[in-house]
Amino acid sequence: MSQFAVSGRFQSRDGFSEFNTVVEAPNENVARERVYANIGSQHGLKRTQIEIGEVTTEAAA
Repeated sequence: MSQFAVSGRFQSRDGFSEFNTVVEAPNENVARERVYANIGSQHGLKRTQIEIGEVTTEAAA
């Protein structure tokens, strides 16, 4: 599996909050789904309240 760096923003009480996270997934679409699930469950948000801006592949270390 590859690692993907995902950045974007989500709605919070004070407007929007930025996030940057790294997830392990077989492809970019699965990485997006995992970010929706993780951010949504951590902050009690729906998918419409999360905006994914950029998804890039992380280089293997």
